[in-house]
Amino acid sequence: MGDIDSDILRTIIDTAHDHFFVVDASGRVLDVSPAAAAVYGMSREDLCRTTVQALEAQGVLRPSVSLEVMRTGKPAQLMQETGTGRRVVAQAHPVFRDGKLAAVVSRSMDLTDLQLLQEEYALLQRRFSDHLRRSGVADEPGLEAELDDLEVRSGVMREVALLLKRVAPTAATVLMLGESGVGKTAFARQLHRWSPRQAGPFIDVNCGAIPENLFESEMFGYRHGAFSGAAPGGKAGLMEQAEGGTLFLDEIGELPLAMQTKLLKVIQDSSVTRLGDTRPRCVDFRLVVATNQDLARLVETGRFRLDLYYRLNVIPVTLPPLRERREDIPGLVERQLKRLNGRYGRDKIMARDVWQQLMGRDWPGNVRELENWLERAWLSAADDVIRADGHAGTGHPRAPTGAGASGVTATAPDGAGLRDGETLKAALSRTERAILAELCGERTSTYAIAERLGISQPSVVRKLRQHGLRIGREASSGDN
Repeated sequence: MGDIDSDILRTIIDTAHDHFFVVDASGRVLDVSPAAAAVYGMSREDLCRTTVQALEAQGVLRPSVSLEVMRTGKPAQLMQETGTGRRVVAQAHPVFRDGKLAAVVSRSMDLTDLQLLQEEYALLQRRFSDHLRRSGVADEPGLEAELDDLEVRSGVMREVALLLKRVAPTAATVLMLGESGVGKTAFARQLHRWSPRQAGPFIDVNCGAIPENLFESEMFGYRHGAFSGAAPGGKAGLMEQAEGGTLFLDEIGELPLAMQTKLLKVIQDSSVTRLGDTRPRCVDFRLVVATNQDLARLVETGRFRLDLYYRLNVIPVTLPPLRERREDIPGLVERQLKRLNGRYGRDKIMARDVWQQLMGRDWPGNVRELENWLERAWLSAADDVIRADGHAGTGHPRAPTGAGASGVTATAPDGAGLRDGETLKAALSRTERAILAELCGERTSTYAIAERLGISQPSVVRKLRQHGLRIGREASSGDN
């Protein structure tokens, strides 16, 4: 049996896409996968003749995740920089024999792979959008009637809605991405209504709102006597309550690492074990998650599990901020005004001069901020007309000026203004490209550019691709 186990281990190591290291309790390298040589810059034979202590001291890998496990006796995940200049995510797990550490097994994944997957998805999303426009599917009649409370007048939101409608019949996990307030929960509910599970429950969980010490009992449930104060007979957790329906985990980036591990096990096994119990219970739900954070960046910093990231990132759907889809504002305003009139039993209307200000504001809080402002304006209006004056209370919208949020006025690039025969659209595109090209030479990341421009990082990535720009040496300020 020992020979068979050895053959199985050899096959796993030799064929794995990830880069495996097996070291003994002293740090001596016992074996590595062949692909590791390309990442760490040493042959398999040379790696197996040294120790992780020596590799860390020589800068071949730093820091060593195996040494972290040897120090703590617990699994670890961290970012490594290799001697070949690559950045990898490394995970390691201890192997115990008779209660003592016998070995450490680690695996690492080159973040270049992660970046390529992201770029591949972005390409597929662009092709999907192009297909919708060419085929006319984006103009599918009656779509608004199926969207209940949602407003999708802009082309980009119609594409999002159509993508969700197409994946709704499947059991695939959907990852909703976008800034706070863009409507991720509303679209998750619509996905549930389109799915075969529409008759089942929709369980909405905000991962950032449940205290960490209560999260496990709330999510996984508990049996009678599991802890002091436990309800008689125990309690089904939110995962069990989602049986036959949809479990929506909002703010998934706030999930503690310990709970990430438990969630991954539930996804893999399709079962959940209540707190204090030993009997697993089968669960069947559609998982939809959402975040306003960059999960890939959280993985890089060790705050999010790489394996869970891949489990969740099956169908990523990005909802753009309201400032990038201003066509949706009139419909959102009309919908909220109708709700308010029905709630308070009045029939108020918007003054004509309000619309210009509503359309001109960037709404950093997105749909949520717009709806909150409208409710304040409705309640503050002295009569049945909501005007663009002080009647809306503090925080009424103002048209944007030349000064940014930081108070520093952005200067227009040279050549701003219309050229002979140039349309407004072409002039705006040229100006945008010039600004982005300048920032590509000044800033070192898309996050820094996003912060300077006051837009989301995904929006910066999309605009750079649109204009054929790259940060650093490949940046170009020439006109298209």
